[in-house]
Amino acid sequence: MGRDAWYGRDVLSILDFSRADLELLFDSADSIVDQPVRTKKSLAGKIVATAFFEPSTRTRLSFSAAALKLGADVIDLSPDVSSLLKGESLSDTMRMLDGYADLIAMRHPSEGAALLASEVASVPIVNGGDGSQHHPSQAMLDLFTVKRLKGRIDGLNYAVLGDIRYARSAASFLYGLARYKPGKVSLVSPESLRPRNEVKDTIKKVGLKTEQHDDLESIIADVDVIYMTRIQKERFPDPNEYEKVKGSYRITKGSLANAKKGSIVLHALPRTNELAYEVDSLPNAAYMKQARFGVPVRMALLDLVLGGAKK
Repeated sequence: MGRDAWYGRDVLSILDFSRADLELLFDSADSIVDQPVRTKKSLAGKIVATAFFEPSTRTRLSFSAAALKLGADVIDLSPDVSSLLKGESLSDTMRMLDGYADLIAMRHPSEGAALLASEVASVPIVNGGDGSQHHPSQAMLDLFTVKRLKGRIDGLNYAVLGDIRYARSAASFLYGLARYKPGKVSLVSPESLRPRNEVKDTIKKVGLKTEQHDDLESIIADVDVIYMTRIQKERFPDPNEYEKVKGSYRITKGSLANAKKGSIVLHALPRTNELAYEVDSLPNAAYMKQARFGVPVRMALLDLVLGGAKK
């Protein structure tokens, strides 16, 4: 099916896409990274709307940058100065944007918000993160980063570290790995931050085998990719529970002293105290490259969904 598999589609969950779909996306992103001067203004005349109901730096700005680099115009909904303050519903807001844009990239704190938007809008919806489970474009760029830096996704050993209960980036990354054939996939977190039942059920359903560990030190010598997550204070229903686990895991130079040669550290960012700044100078640090890859991956995504190359 090739490009037709992407054309006009909503991007709500990485589970909606096959390995072949992801490989096409990665090939397109590779071309953009390797030959940026050949990137065409394939979306000239299109309008991309960003509607972020939660704070965002990398996701919102990389979608905007991606659209602009492809020649599209960008309009931005700012909830703090919109009619949402007057009580307008999410459905009505999405219907309004549907008439203004050719694609809507959105983020929302409520799980299922992107699905609701896709049901009321006729243009494609790209989920920039909703609730604590889905962040498809983040998982796509995470997997692209692994493939770009390690040459493959299959056969590598992964450790997902920190908040696996509330971090949608971690859940989506695990869902994305299920489309490949990883080696060992280790989940490293305190008991209170282990995956929620719906995430565990989904991981089991898609056939991804995982192992649970309490610390990184015991497995770090065998890990190729360390996926670090921030413990997300804003998602804890009880502030006291956050206080119990904050600072549970921290990666420093010392933490990586026994790391496998050639291993990389990923982090969707932003970071707080879980990832020491001293790690930035180590060859393992790949999270800034990961953040930069957000633009070419989202350029490839927008181009595929809006059919830019069909012109």
